Amino acid sequence: MRNQDSGNATGSAVQSVDRAITVLELLARNGETGITEIAGELGVHKSTASRLLSVLEAHGMVEQLGERGKYAIGFGVVRLAGAATGRMDLAKLGRQTCQSLAEELGETVNIAIADDGVAINISQARGSAAITTQNWTGQRTPLHATSSGKVLLAAMDDAGRKRALAHELEQYTPRTTVDRDELAAELDRVAEDGYAACFEELELGMHAVAVPVRGPGGDVVAAMSASGPSYRLSKQRIRQIVAPMADAARELSAQLGYFSA
Repeated sequence: MRNQDSGNATGSAVQSVDRAITVLELLARNGETGITEIAGELGVHKSTASRLLSVLEAHGMVEQLGERGKYAIGFGVVRLAGAATGRMDLAKLGRQTCQSLAEELGETVNIAIADDGVAINISQARGSAAITTQNWTGQRTPLHATSSGKVLLAAMDDAGRKRALAHELEQYTPRTTVDRDELAAELDRVAEDGYAACFEELELGMHAVAVPVRGPGGDVVAAMSASGPSYRLSKQRIRQIVAPMADAARELSAQLGYFSA
């Protein structure tokens, strides 16, 4: 009986989400829309539609135009759309920067953002010397075991870092840092040095280095990384390519609206 109740609850929740999306699509299509029309579109009683709209209104997704007036899209949707647009702009602008840097370095260059405790790669370009054919675009990678992830973690405040690292730190190779105190000390160095490096922490035989990309307010919004085989991307070479990577990141940051002093 408990499993059946759980299944019913899940089905009800999914139905509510489906109805909420339908309402938003209706308002986006028609603009101002009354409760009767909304209820008719959903195929439910007006009282059910009213409860759904109350929840959406509480979250800023819809707004009622005057007392007992029609409903319209709320500014909460605009806020979400703005966040998505920012990511798309970053991916679009970063594509050319990635390609130019990959050609200069000969290595694979990626841009990644932090999302729900992981790093998501949103743009990639491969240089002439790159040996891997893997496309990391759209892939989720661990924050603690990648150079991009460490740059993103280093930019977070204590609360954000704690949320991002709430799960157990997985050890991908013998070189992966899983001790939290050791990781915290490394992130402090990353914040001070302005770049992060990983030596075979995600994959054996693979090294990487990353630098921050900043948005209009100066906050770190992404990380730009270069990765390659350990025999070519040595610790010495990583120190040599940090400067051109930082220059490329500053150029991209400027396109996003941030200009360093």
